[in-house]
Amino acid sequence: MAGLGRRTQTLLVDVVAWAGLLVGSIIFILPFFWMVSSSFKEFGGLFNFPPTFIPSTWQWTNYLEIWRRLPFHLFFRNSFFVSSLETAGVLFTSSLAGYAFARLRFRHRDTIFLIYLSTMMVPFAVRMIPLFVLMRTFQWVDQLQALIIPGMFSAWGTFLMRQFMLTIPRELEDAGLIDGASFFQIYYRIILPLTGPALATLGIFTFMDSWNAFLWPLIIISSMEKKTISLGMAAFRGMTAMRTPWHLVMAASVVSVLPIMVLFLVGQKYYVRGIVTTGLKG
Repeated sequence: MAGLGRRTQTLLVDVVAWAGLLVGSIIFILPFFWMVSSSFKEFGGLFNFPPTFIPSTWQWTNYLEIWRRLPFHLFFRNSFFVSSLETAGVLFTSSLAGYAFARLRFRHRDTIFLIYLSTMMVPFAVRMIPLFVLMRTFQWVDQLQALIIPGMFSAWGTFLMRQFMLTIPRELEDAGLIDGASFFQIYYRIILPLTGPALATLGIFTFMDSWNAFLWPLIIISSMEKKTISLGMAAFRGMTAMRTPWHLVMAASVVSVLPIMVLFLVGQKYYVRGIVTTGLKG
């Protein structure tokens, strides 16, 4: 590239970058497109070779059939209830803890923060059995609160909120103290309104993780009326003795992903702003 002009080099780099982004986008979008396409096929259409992306006959009734076969309205209600409460709890506890670690001065503050942050390194497989024993002690097995309460505390969420709050000028806090405001009033009236982008980012991630959770609900929930959307889709596998209705599984997958897509599209502006403005100061 030594013999090329600066403008030519820049154009070449842009072309290579856009080509790479295009290939990467196709790789990520193709499975989603296949899922949507398969949701409109008959059962045998999923196994045609060579595979076809456009259904020969559009089976719109697949989307009606999933509501007839299983109580999907219960799965949606349970998932929305659990995800909403868990997200609200994470936003409350993480913002409070983040404010304490970012603004308050107390003994061993940084040490406690590092210990709390280190819990992210413990895999769920290690915590799974003790957590189940604890839920059994509280008699919360097969109860929705077993899905909500343990997920209300997030070390990652506390880290995110702390880092964002460190970027807020201390002069605002000092002005509140001069006016006689308490620490909680400063948190509620000054700090919290300025953390909207970080709260949106944390809320989107938390809601998505809770909505897509499978392993812990599979362990703790057994009754059909308390299953979430992820467990409900898994119920299609045992529906018939001879085969799994994969066309219905695909239709159920499309329906289950719609709330997440709407949430991300609505909060995308705040999500991007939260990622950009949340620094690693500290």
